[in-house]
Amino acid sequence: MAGSEAAWQAISLGVPVILHEMRPRVETFAHKTDHLAEMVCSNSFRSDDDKANAVGLLHWEMRQADSLIMEMADKHALPAGGALAVDRELFAKGVSEKLLSHPLVTLDRAEVADLPGPDLGPVIIATGPLTSEKLSRAILAATGQDSLAFFDAIAPIVHADTVDLTTAWWQSRYDKGDTEEDRNAYLNCPMNRQQYEDFIDALLAADKTEFREGETDTPYFDGCLPIEVMAERGRETLRFGPMKPVGLTNRHHPDIKPYAVVQLRRDNALGTLLNIVGFQTKMKYGAQLDVFKRIPGLETAEFARLGGIHRNSFINSPRLLDPVMRLKSAPHIRFAGQITGVEGYVESAAMGLLAGKMAAYEVLGRSLPPPPPETAMGALIDHITGGADARSFQPMNVNFGLFPPLKDAPTGRRSRKDRYLAYTDRAKSHWQGWLDARQAAC
Repeated sequence: MAGSEAAWQAISLGVPVILHEMRPRVETFAHKTDHLAEMVCSNSFRSDDDKANAVGLLHWEMRQADSLIMEMADKHALPAGGALAVDRELFAKGVSEKLLSHPLVTLDRAEVADLPGPDLGPVIIATGPLTSEKLSRAILAATGQDSLAFFDAIAPIVHADTVDLTTAWWQSRYDKGDTEEDRNAYLNCPMNRQQYEDFIDALLAADKTEFREGETDTPYFDGCLPIEVMAERGRETLRFGPMKPVGLTNRHHPDIKPYAVVQLRRDNALGTLLNIVGFQTKMKYGAQLDVFKRIPGLETAEFARLGGIHRNSFINSPRLLDPVMRLKSAPHIRFAGQITGVEGYVESAAMGLLAGKMAAYEVLGRSLPPPPPETAMGALIDHITGGADARSFQPMNVNFGLFPPLKDAPTGRRSRKDRYLAYTDRAKSHWQGWLDARQAAC
């Protein structure tokens, strides 16, 4: 995701790029194709609300900067209420075709095992959470730092025509969305209290994936916790998380309020595949079938893919990177994407966007300062290059807590809605000013 965006930004400035992609010669357990920008976890870019949500604001900033990732996400979007979800196959195929058909792009299908020297010019490492063992060792050797890592989990995917629609119904929470399709973007499976309690019992008792030696102390990323880990934190945790029953009315039984609800969302443009929302898991495959088929409406469901768990690696960016994402000990090398400690598809692509622009500017003999910290991208890059405490650095999604504080209005404390709008209005003004200044400099 980040490497594809970085390449696009560079060639858009007229700078030729060599893309190194080891797949399919060297595979990973999570990827299924040889496409660039393949999505392996969720198919969601999360909220598309650019007025009251930091992720939606990041979408807006990337669109203003002619992001390839956002162009293809918009082109292959699926109904998802107020979120931006995509057909993952068409999305990755579109990104690959647009990049590989460009005359300034050369593709090398070989594994990179060592860090390139400065004689090759600017280099961007955007290997994501599944950096190969050989390159990981090379990075560790160059940085002299212990590796940081966390476990990330994958949600299962269901064949849509195997869901019992006499139990489940289509509805987005609070009927959110501008079109009828958006207002019915989620398939809801309701549970009464006893069904929920039985589900939690089965979940807690299920066989889980065994960690390998040396992985037992690796922390999870809180934004992508396996459901069984959430359940271990309290029996009601899921009911206040991905299974919250709010904003929904059971269309089969309008007078009965569900105690909990499991939501599924379209995973492809045809609508034949459904992703179980927020149901990342580390259960073994047999246990998953037993537990998930307890969900009302999924008793006879067939699964196109079961969930899984994998280790994500990232560097200690606040200690290792300078303000323009260069490795302090080897400034010809930049890092971008999840390996820098940002979390999420959009955040990763955004860091690729900045790294690509910055590297291209260097080739052209100019410098590109980071965007203002009042912007979503500026807040993220500031966080990973020094804003975060290196001693306790952990992956981070974009959020308004990373932005410089607002000055309260003279009339007093702002409401949350007004505060978020003030953040996004301020960010848009600063982002547009940063883009205009770059264009004028060209």
